Amino acid sequence: MNELLSIGLLALMVLSAIGALTVRDLIAAVIVFGAFSFFSALFFAALGAVDVAFTEAAVGAAITTLFFVTALRRVGERPDR
Repeated sequence: MNELLSIGLLALMVLSAIGALTVRDLIAAVIVFGAFSFFSALFFAALGAVDVAFTEAAVGAAITTLFFVTALRRVGERPDR
């Protein structure tokens, strides 16, 4: 059962990585990248590395996504030169 869960999470990680590379909208790419980090955190938790999973969830899925979205919004608010 644990192997099936690991394979499923790895498949979701690969699909979200491909989705982040192929999507045209930058905000959508950031959201898909956040989903990749979330699946990565779940994968680490399934492996039993709860400390690594918690760090990945906090840094990868939350803080990095927030920074990217904030940066894209700030860049989008500038007038074109």
